[in-house]
Amino acid sequence: MRLRITFSKIGAAKYSGHLDLHRTWERTLRRAGVALAYSQGFNPQPRIQLAAALPLGITSEGEIMDIWIEGEADLVAMRRELDRAVPPGIELTSLQPADAHLAALQTQVRAAEYTAAVESDVTGEELDSRIATLLAAESLPRVRRGKAYDLRPLVESLARESSDGLAHTLRMRLTAREAATGRPEEVLAALGLGDSVAQIHRIRLLFADAFSPASHL
Repeated sequence: MRLRITFSKIGAAKYSGHLDLHRTWERTLRRAGVALAYSQGFNPQPRIQLAAALPLGITSEGEIMDIWIEGEADLVAMRRELDRAVPPGIELTSLQPADAHLAALQTQVRAAEYTAAVESDVTGEELDSRIATLLAAESLPRVRRGKAYDLRPLVESLARESSDGLAHTLRMRLTAREAATGRPEEVLAALGLGDSVAQIHRIRLLFADAFSPASHL
């Protein structure tokens, strides 16, 4: 049986990497008494799929994970045990059945939406101008880990959502496909805000099915 878990990653948990998060969930599921199904082969592993890696230091309210369990389960009771077992910084949002015939979770993600709260000496009007320039650009050459790439096609939307003096909140939707993932900190750098204090939060992941939120699949 395939199940889909939606959860938040907040507080100190934002400093846990992708592999650490995977191990944390494996331990949590065991503590909750979930009968995980295992892969076949020489070195069987519990069947757990996280939708998309979350960069260190970023919080989220829309993380998605699929797990496979042996047989059927009382999801109300499972949810209760998971709520007790999750460590600080992880909050369960939903637990529901998922279509067993869907493709691997990682291959279904198409985009991610973020907010970024930024403190800088840039005014709202100047920030709007920088955003317009970025969106009008044909390309935005960047370098990540020594490799050149174009950031512009990875930015699907970008806007200033609100301002309070020199504190601004930006909202962006970035491509999140395999080998084509936009990173919010790179967008801030392209806006000239790379040295600003910023709190980045992933709101949700969007899947291939008519860009529906993953939790609605």
